[in-house]
Amino acid sequence: MNAHQPAPRLDPRQAATIEVRRLGLADAGDARLARSVPIEAPVAIEICGIGYAVMMATPFDLTDYAIGFALSEGLIGDKNEILDLAAHEVEGGWIVRLNLPPAGAGRARERARRRVTESSCGLCGIDNIAQVLRPLPPVAARLSVGREAISRALAELAAHQPLGRATGAVHAAAFCTPDGRIVLAREDVGRHNALDKLIGALARAGLDPATGFVLLSARCSYELVEKTVRAGCPVLVTISAPTTLAVERAAQAGLTLLALARPDSVLMVSDPEG
Repeated sequence: MNAHQPAPRLDPRQAATIEVRRLGLADAGDARLARSVPIEAPVAIEICGIGYAVMMATPFDLTDYAIGFALSEGLIGDKNEILDLAAHEVEGGWIVRLNLPPAGAGRARERARRRVTESSCGLCGIDNIAQVLRPLPPVAARLSVGREAISRALAELAAHQPLGRATGAVHAAAFCTPDGRIVLAREDVGRHNALDKLIGALARAGLDPATGFVLLSARCSYELVEKTVRAGCPVLVTISAPTTLAVERAAQAGLTLLALARPDSVLMVSDPEG
């Protein structure tokens, strides 16, 4: 960000200002400073009256988050299946309540009954290894993303990260056109949450994930590959490195995966076109 640009104005649900003390190491000089830090709070997901999960998240863009979460979890196939959605601040955190048709409510109820872990990593409702490794739907769309498009998206990303610029402590997920123009972006303290928010925002905007690619500022774990595939997006670009399972799952689903994207280069990790 240009040093002369004013600091972005943030919503109180995004960040708070704290006083810190700078201790000089290689550069001498101690000082008291004001520092923006991102809000991290428990966000409870309640589906048809069922306590489904509790995530640690930035409680902003919660409508996008709830829609994207429900889509990523396979509880709904379309945002219009949500009958009602509301987010409320409660003592100690936030609660998001969704009402779904009987089919979605039944899936949520069964997963909640069998759940052994609650996290933001996409394992809600998973109680055995076979379920974690269940086959992904193959990516149907194909999209050619050129080097210039990746370079353009990387160059534009900072402008879509007001919370990241202010705090240096959050992840970003951006949706880009085939030529690299960023049309939507979301931020969160959790990389999975940022992607869920983006998926929800795309659904609300009526944008088809198959028509562009996703750019993530985070390490590429397998859950991010799975969320991208289930959203129907054909290409995922990440700034950090992938894990082995992320690479395997991307190849199995036919997802184009590029990692360690930098201004000077990017690694093609999985290429369905060979």
